[in-house]
Amino acid sequence: MAMQSIAGVSPPSVMETTVMTVWPSVASTSLGKTLGRVFRIKDGFGPVSIGRLALLACTPIGLMLYLSLRLPWAIQRYRLTNRRVIVERGVSGRIQQFVDFDKFDSIALVVEPGQEWYAAGDLVFRKGAVETFRLPGVSRPESFRQTCLKVQQSYRSVAAHQPHSVGAA
Repeated sequence: MAMQSIAGVSPPSVMETTVMTVWPSVASTSLGKTLGRVFRIKDGFGPVSIGRLALLACTPIGLMLYLSLRLPWAIQRYRLTNRRVIVERGVSGRIQQFVDFDKFDSIALVVEPGQEWYAAGDLVFRKGAVETFRLPGVSRPESFRQTCLKVQQSYRSVAAHQPHSVGAA
């Protein structure tokens, strides 16, 4: 275990440290987006709307969908470290995909129809006009987006002052 001047903070060249972890919501699935579109229907009388009635009727489906995302072989999470953004799968957190901080220069927030009901959206990492990475169905995506950009800025500041290259091991 390495000694750190500030708990949880280390230069990327020394060790990879987790900054934040988020879990994809049911808005990352096509069924979840479809349900979200139905739940937003406001037609009806007073407080009784088609969307609210559909929510009551579809509660078992929504629960099954949520639980299916938490099965040991289906668990997925998005982890931001001081080196990169990682998609991990399974209970043990096997790395499925990742993007290094030097592989993107902007992060766009794309809210697809149905995702707005869940307060979720897709984070699209771009290098110029080219999409390099996508995180679907991030819950409360703007806070994760801002944290990614701040950590990337810190990474670049540290990398500019390091005599050797900094990056994922």
